[in-house]
Amino acid sequence: MLIEQRDSLRGEITVPGDKSISHRAIMFGALAKGTTEIEGFLMGEDCLSTIDCFRKMQVGIEILPGNKVRVHGNGLYGLKPHPANSPLNTGKSGTSIRLLLGILAGQPYNSTVVRDDSAQRKPVGRVVKPLRQMGANITGREDGNLCPLLVSPSKLKGIKYELSFVNNEIKSPLLIAGLYAEGETTIVQAVKTRDHTELMLNYFGADIKVDGLTATSRRIENLYAQKVEIPGDISIAAYFITAGLLTQNSDITIKNVGFNPTRTGFIDVYKKMGAKIEIFNERMAGNEKVADIRVVSSDLKACDIEGDIIPRLIDEIPIIAVAATKAKGTTTIKNLKGFKIKESGRVKAIVTELSKVGANIRETDDGLVIEGGKPLRGTIIESYNDASIAMSMSIAGLYAEGETMIRKAQVVDLAFPDFFPLLNNL
Repeated sequence: MLIEQRDSLRGEITVPGDKSISHRAIMFGALAKGTTEIEGFLMGEDCLSTIDCFRKMQVGIEILPGNKVRVHGNGLYGLKPHPANSPLNTGKSGTSIRLLLGILAGQPYNSTVVRDDSAQRKPVGRVVKPLRQMGANITGREDGNLCPLLVSPSKLKGIKYELSFVNNEIKSPLLIAGLYAEGETTIVQAVKTRDHTELMLNYFGADIKVDGLTATSRRIENLYAQKVEIPGDISIAAYFITAGLLTQNSDITIKNVGFNPTRTGFIDVYKKMGAKIEIFNERMAGNEKVADIRVVSSDLKACDIEGDIIPRLIDEIPIIAVAATKAKGTTTIKNLKGFKIKESGRVKAIVTELSKVGANIRETDDGLVIEGGKPLRGTIIESYNDASIAMSMSIAGLYAEGETMIRKAQVVDLAFPDFFPLLNNL
């Protein structure tokens, strides 16, 4: 994909439905009694893997025109065993496998869970171990750390589990398993983390109590179908927000974006850097906060990013690094050690590619240091088959001198097939 330098981006856009909420709408709709109507569903590969898994457990799911889905729920205790010769394949989706394990741990039948070949080496032990503490019977390669996994019937009991700063992905599977467990399942967070699970489960009739950093799940008789309006994905909106900030003479409005406070850390950082961002038309869709966002070109100044805000912007680290290359002064990002983004090599990848276009950026033991204000120049960029790297470097290409060529940019289709057409429209 060839990206040319631009001197203005203008227009009003919408971004696709939030992936995290889309996954949950299918899962909780499947576990609910009645028919759940979903609007704004993200028709991406990961979310379609979730649909496939629940269809195999005999849940009726209709995909309708206009990003709509209808889920004919089986009820909390109504899932059926999948065919023995057709395991539940969660594809490349980490969210699918984590949440699914929380559901399967409470089922009275055997389930086999697999992943696509490209994801087979990705560990799931962080989720399996605490589920085992609840009594779940999960076995697999490397003592349940790798797929394929076998989940066998067991009697679950509630536990109290304290999350560390970096293992936030454990919370949702445990809260879901708590719907089937005797007693209370209490999760104590080190910092406030994404709460889509708590919000949507309660919307469907669960009994999850949240008190500060503590969330408690209790066994219930059933969930009940709802109408779900899925807002635009703020993690996708982040690329267009950054493009508007960094490209001169720009004015972009993004409509109907999910504005859950656990996901808006990057906006807080951008405002600290002097960004001109307006949040308006705030409202509620289900239990989720939604808003429209207007952004105009801004002269950014560097800042330090660390501590409790990191879990609220962890997915946006690559595009924040891009923004920091144009900010006046030195931006430091700390406390990334232990997070998946660091362990997967994504931090190293964005450092390597931004360095190619002339940025003064280096990786540290637990983060990044970016000296802003140095002009960028277009060159050939690797995507690492990572949509976030490809999209981040595409935004950098809009203000880099000359042309920027992104290799294997088709990986973006997995996250957002209309990303480049939408960028062209601006």
